[in-house]
Amino acid sequence: MRPTRSLAALLCLAVLCGCGTARTGGTTATASPPTRAPTTGAPPASPREPAPTGTAEIDVERTGGEAVIVYGVRYATHPNFDRVVVDFKGEMPGYTVTWVDELVEDGSGKPIDVEGGAYLQVTLTPADAHTAKGKPTWTGGPIFQADLGNVSSVVKTGDFEGRVGVGIVLDRRAAFDVTEQRRPNRVVIDVAH
Repeated sequence: MRPTRSLAALLCLAVLCGCGTARTGGTTATASPPTRAPTTGAPPASPREPAPTGTAEIDVERTGGEAVIVYGVRYATHPNFDRVVVDFKGEMPGYTVTWVDELVEDGSGKPIDVEGGAYLQVTLTPADAHTAKGKPTWTGGPIFQADLGNVSSVVKTGDFEGRVGVGIVLDRRAAFDVTEQRRPNRVVIDVAH
């Protein structure tokens, strides 16, 4: 038996609604049920998003351009991972994400007194966390307690000579992913639980 055209159209519409895409922050993401917005303001993730799988360090170089202005770092936990978002104004900067034995202050090299099982150091360049007049744009810290699934703290490690450092303190070493998101521009680091 062949379905009528109306029934076929309704079936197609139902399939399209279930598989549609939604624009979120300048990226295209698969539509998903609404999730509770975290209190820290990090972008919500779909409960179906898989945990990160890579542990390789990241080095993205970008030459020229003006220093971006970092104005905050947000973080939240999700079913399979913790998300850390570095917010800034300006074009996408270069950045590195590396494993380090401890977190140290940029410039002085002094160790930062924060306990963890593993440490990821994120460095944006060219970047500043202050205005041209020297007023800080990323305030507070330097240690921000996160107490998430694996991320225990986020640390402002520096704002020195065109580099802004963000330390991610983990309970244990785990896989991570780094993505760039646009409108507004930001760097997102997802760390597996």
